[in-house]
Amino acid sequence: MPYRLGVSRPDLDVADLPTPEEVFKVGRIGPKELVKYAVGPSLIALGISIGSGEWLIGPRTVGEYGFVGVGWVIVVSAVLQTFYNVECSRYVLATGETPVVGWGRVPPGWKLWVPLSVFIVLFAFIAGGWAASAGQGLYALVHGVVPPRGAEEPRLWAIALLLLVFAITAAARRVSRALELANWGMIGAILAGLLLIDLFVVPFELWWEGIRGFFTPAAPPPGITATQLGALAGFTALASGLNWYVMGHYRDKGYGMGHRAGYLSGLRGEKREILASGVTFDDSPENTARWRRWYRLLLVDMWGVFFVGAMLGMLLPAILMAQAVRLSGDKPTDADVSTFVAAALDEEYGRGMFYLALVLGVLILFSTQLGIFEAMVRVTTDAAHATSPRLRRLIEGDPRRFYYPFMLVLLVAISVIIHFTLPQNLVNWSANMSNLGALIYPFLLIYLNSRLPKAARPRPWHYVILVLNFLFFGFFFVNFVADLVGDPLVTF
Repeated sequence: MPYRLGVSRPDLDVADLPTPEEVFKVGRIGPKELVKYAVGPSLIALGISIGSGEWLIGPRTVGEYGFVGVGWVIVVSAVLQTFYNVECSRYVLATGETPVVGWGRVPPGWKLWVPLSVFIVLFAFIAGGWAASAGQGLYALVHGVVPPRGAEEPRLWAIALLLLVFAITAAARRVSRALELANWGMIGAILAGLLLIDLFVVPFELWWEGIRGFFTPAAPPPGITATQLGALAGFTALASGLNWYVMGHYRDKGYGMGHRAGYLSGLRGEKREILASGVTFDDSPENTARWRRWYRLLLVDMWGVFFVGAMLGMLLPAILMAQAVRLSGDKPTDADVSTFVAAALDEEYGRGMFYLALVLGVLILFSTQLGIFEAMVRVTTDAAHATSPRLRRLIEGDPRRFYYPFMLVLLVAISVIIHFTLPQNLVNWSANMSNLGALIYPFLLIYLNSRLPKAARPRPWHYVILVLNFLFFGFFFVNFVADLVGDPLVTF
């Protein structure tokens, strides 16, 4: 019998959970197979993570205010977001539906939650601060100097990088797999490069100060604004309440019931249909045992790769920025934060270090650009495909016929918007808009996940963690709005 979950959406079909070996076509899942086949969606999330928060907002905040009073915000944010990611992914594994489709099952129904969710994601990220910042780094890499304030050429480089994202997805057989492979290379190079530079230029006391700052409870430093602290909280790890917009990659990876639902193929791939409504499983002993195996793989992917990578991705750039502030005797500004470290290292160590820092900066920001740009297109495609029978008929069951034209439309829109203000201002806006999601989606998740098959339902304390996400990130958003229209609720 079909499985009824929520309102306004078709019942879920019922089928057995596949085994990981069946999905990944291996005899067993050992350490080698785990790395080669099972790990992946967390890398896409991590590629986005090590960018706006870890390269721009975190180092900028640390460079200006120090570690104490800031570091604990980073740790709390990363822990809460990783728990939240697991809960978003739980729904995908259990139903094969991406979160934006699942929200349509929450009362009053899809006509409210699906278009609203697409609007919030586009409104938060279409500003393109990550793209504009990458363009600044690429300008400096090409010309050997930091771009002048308001220069046009960095924006043209940003647009060129957006076109590169289109080319990567178009050349793929399976879009998610192409993003995974790209992030394997970029994240490996980024973390290795940052570690080597830090070991060379950062003194031990700054390493210790950075690590100690993570675990020292203290009031935020005087002078920091609610918007700055909220941006740091929102873009540490990923995008706080909007993290769900990336978790749909677990469907395309084939995790759990995602294997039954289909995936987005690139232009080089075969035509693949994606189910308009998901599939779940019954509570047989076999399915319960398989669910536990999938859930363990999810925990390894999220805590072992995403969380560890996000913490390293925040520590290594932050201590490097702190040392750059010491070397230069100056502090980063909104206009030069993406190239500040490179300029400081240039003065102290020469051109070689200048170019190395710029290459790492461009890689960091491009990995963010790649993930965010593609995810906005993916979320909109999944939402439109699942809720519009007319669209499915028009595209003849091939989501690519919507995905790629919409990507080009979005590219044009971002290319216009990045001309309006400084990249750092755009990033701060996106980060605080991400905190808005924490006022909404934890409760939608509680509704959905509490109605999954019994084997897949969270334990009671998981609901407590979701409420803590609401309280922590929601506070920063409310304070951001108050600061925007008048006086903040809290000043530091």
